[in-house]
Amino acid sequence: MRFKREIYDYDLPHRAVAVFMYLSNRSGRKGECFPSVKTIAQDLHISKSTVFRALNDLEKAELIVREQRWRDNGGRSSTLYRLGG
Repeated sequence: MRFKREIYDYDLPHRAVAVFMYLSNRSGRKGECFPSVKTIAQDLHISKSTVFRALNDLEKAELIVREQRWRDNGGRSSTLYRLGG
């Protein structure tokens, strides 16, 4: 997947760059992945609130799209992240 600009050209906080790189490394050919916020936080050694702020930064910069997924029984599942906006 190619991006129009380098991630560092967006003038994002370090937290957003780290989370974007994490999602990028976890994504498949379609640029999609679905790790939990808890997993991202644990793997990057940052708090869940920092992950949420980073995801908001990335969504505002149109670098990701978040899509809530649902189980067959109506319960929430993990969020799907699409890279590239």
